[in-house]
Amino acid sequence: MKKPLFVKLVLIVMMVILFSVPYSPLLADTSDVKLNNPLTGKPGDITGGVPALIGQVINAVLGIVGSLALLMFVYGGLLWMTAGGKDERVTQGKNVLIWATLGMVVIFASYAIVKLLFQSLTSG
Repeated sequence: MKKPLFVKLVLIVMMVILFSVPYSPLLADTSDVKLNNPLTGKPGDITGGVPALIGQVINAVLGIVGSLALLMFVYGGLLWMTAGGKDERVTQGKNVLIWATLGMVVIFASYAIVKLLFQSLTSG
């Protein structure tokens, strides 16, 4: 059974994203993030640490998921535009757009929750 061209293109784009995007935030400069040293208790002895690394990984993952949601918007729009009057393709395109929109809402909500959680944990 042959895979459609769209599935192959999505897999290629996902592989490029997975192997190129996550590494740049992990190498970013986190010198402005100051935490207390767990051994001495003095502020500013270490920079970033595990919470900063976790935050960067979460931001990278949310960026990838956001890119995938954008691809779903494009796919749904293409389905709808190329439906050619076929009701089932129009419905399929609309459903893809609706679910991509709901996915974006979930992505933004999860980003807000994670940001609020990290701010409350690091400020207190």
